[in-house]
Amino acid sequence: MEFKDYYKLLGVERTASAEDIKKAFRRLARKYHPDVSKVPDAQARMQELNEAHEVLRDPERRAAYDNIGQGRQGGEEFRPPPGWDAGFEFSGGPPDGFGDGSHSDFFESLFGAARRGARARHSERGQDHHAKIVVPLEDSFRGATRELSLHSPTLDASGQMVLHERTLQVGIPKGIRAGQQIRLAGQGSPGFGGGPTGDLYLEIEFAPHALYRVDGHDLYLTLPVAPWEAALGAAVRVPTPEGAIEMNVPAGSQAGRKLRLRGRGIPGSGPNSPPGDFYVTLEVALPPADTDKARALYRQMAQDLAFDPRGHLGE
Repeated sequence: MEFKDYYKLLGVERTASAEDIKKAFRRLARKYHPDVSKVPDAQARMQELNEAHEVLRDPERRAAYDNIGQGRQGGEEFRPPPGWDAGFEFSGGPPDGFGDGSHSDFFESLFGAARRGARARHSERGQDHHAKIVVPLEDSFRGATRELSLHSPTLDASGQMVLHERTLQVGIPKGIRAGQQIRLAGQGSPGFGGGPTGDLYLEIEFAPHALYRVDGHDLYLTLPVAPWEAALGAAVRVPTPEGAIEMNVPAGSQAGRKLRLRGRGIPGSGPNSPPGDFYVTLEVALPPADTDKARALYRQMAQDLAFDPRGHLGE
């Protein structure tokens, strides 16, 4: 997927004001609108302009786009990194204006989920806001209260974008999983005409962990074992988010064998939400042959065991 330089598409500088962006879009729209343009690829060009305008005229989307686009050039290979939009607060409501609702894969990878969520929650009261937050995996096991900073972009009197920061105390409930949302009532936009204030929805994402991989409510750990532990069997200590436990490695285990610790994954959040499981994948670690004694042992093993690891491949 290619990175789209929306500023270049509209022919404006990255410091352009909201009024500059509007003028540039209208000038190009008169040139490329399919109803009047003679340019062969006018429709595709107009769709690109619509998309660029939809992002850059919206202070919230523009701030998030500027954050991910620093130092990038249009056309270069791009994949949004995990948590790229964490801490940016988006308000609800469907997009309006000149767009026909079609968007590129690039747009959908950045704003698609937020746009669909905003449409689903739109109502006549104050707009709901949504933001992604990144928390440690351990918060799901113990619960926690986090002080989080969110950035909400607005336009000043001159049409320039300004980031406002607000700090919230957020309770992270035990058992929460990646992708789930925390609702903070009354923390969205004020209502109109005395209507109620909207809510703030915080989508949970776990920070990458040095030991564990998360898949839904299950955890995965790659555990090194010595060759004799795999061959003869052994009781080994396994680190888990709730403390180390002892696990039996069956004799004759091969590298890649997966062992399950039932109920040791992410805790359940209620009676109808059982805990996940904890999976241990064995990795046979070879002792280094870095001394004369170690090399002699390996030579003795090669002689005594007559082991051919490639025998099943044939000649």
